[in-house]
Parts: sequence; C-alpha cells; structure tokens
Amino acid sequence: MNPKQKPIVSLQYNSPVILTFALISLLVLVLGKLTDGASTSLLFCVYRSSWTDPLTYFRLLGHVFGHASWSHFSSNMVLFLVLGPMLEEKYGSKVLLRMMAITAVVSGVAHLVLFPNVALLGASGIVFMMIVLASAAGMENGRIPVTLVLVIVVYLGSEVMQSLDNNDGIAHITHIVGGVCGAAFGVLMSRRRKRG
Repeated sequence: MNPKQKPIVSLQYNSPVILTFALISLLVLVLGKLTDGASTSLLFCVYRSSWTDPLTYFRLLGHVFGHASWSHFSSNMVLFLVLGPMLEEKYGSKVLLRMMAITAVVSGVAHLVLFPNVALLGASGIVFMMIVLASAAGMENGRIPVTLVLVIVVYLGSEVMQSLDNNDGIAHITHIVGGVCGAAFGVLMSRRRKRG
C-alpha cells in the first residue's frame, strides 16, 4: 500500500460520551459476573443504605452502569447506541453528559424515596430520557412536534399503566422519571436556541 494512500476503512470514536458509557457498562457487567454480583451490588445499584456511607452517593450516579444480565444490558444498549450519538452531536458531549448525570441522580433519588426496599440498576432511565429528548428535538417557536406527543402517550403512558397494573420487577418509575427529564431538557434546549 502506498504510504500516501488513505486506508479505505477506519474506525472512528465518533461519540465519546456514548461509547465510553457503553464500554464502562460492559466492564461493570463482566466484573459483576466475575464477582458473582458482589461488585454490582456494592457499587452499581441503588438501595436503602446509610447517608453517612460515601458509597450511597456514588451509587446514586453509578447505578446506571450496572445491569443484571446480558439481556438487560443489550436491551438498554440497543436504543442507547442508536439515539445517543445523534443527541451527542446535536447537544455536544458536555451537555449530554450533564443530562445523563442529572437523570441518573434524579431517578436514583426517586426510586429510593418511592421504593426504598427494592434495588435499582440499569440505564433504562437514561434511555427513556433520550427517547423523549430525541422526539423533542424539533421543538421550535412554541411548536410541539406530534412525534413528541405520541412518544409521551405511547412510551410514558405505557409505563404509567404498567406501574399500576403489575409487579414485574421493572422499575417503571425510573422510565417515567427519565422521560420527564427528557421532556424538561427538550424544553430547556428549545428555549436556549430561541434566545441564542
């Protein structure tokens, strides 16, 4: 190959926040398997614990990296990897990282308040935030996209109904909180664009 000739295919780390999050989540999953769940329980899920324990605060953020199984991980990562790069390109890495951190902490606190005796782990709250945020991306000049309305009705409405009807082991409140965060971020970003 001629040294001046560029390679035909090259890999690009195109979405640093999203890709790094996915890789950390994968490493946490592998570590959890190697420790028979001890590392996940200690560091990567939210449950009632003493507020004097520094790990309580770490878990409020870190629970989004923990997943119970490969299927739990992959079901979250599919939408995360589809929506995340688009949102990171639109809003920037720092802004998206802040949105993800806020969603993680708010959903962790909401879960602790409402379900203190049940452990929470996984990135589904962030995924729901991204679903609603992506739907709100076209919000401009006071116009609300129909896609946003449909996403709220279908996704969040379904989560509300499922949270009332059954005890399936899914943290529906986290999905609802994530969706509300996504809607709030969408409105906030729309107002910033309008002012800017």
